[in-house]
Amino acid sequence: MNDVKTKRAVKLGEYIAANACTVRAAAEFFDLGKSTVHKDVTERLPKVEPELYERVRRILDYNLSVRHIRGGEATKLKCSKNK
Repeated sequence: MNDVKTKRAVKLGEYIAANACTVRAAAEFFDLGKSTVHKDVTERLPKVEPELYERVRRILDYNLSVRHIRGGEATKLKCSKNK
């Protein structure tokens, strides 16, 4: 596996684990695409750092479980600004 991609996956995993952030937030911080971040932490990271992957996976699963709530809050805020 490409050494640069491996190091990037570990950095992304460490950032997500330390900040409990979303894939979108990590992508913005590292100036990468969401798809790149997601691929790195879900496909590359388990092969390199399985323990870190487990921590990241828990955060990603939590984010998935609350995304409908965050979306509703964002829509509510947007609508209230338009009034």
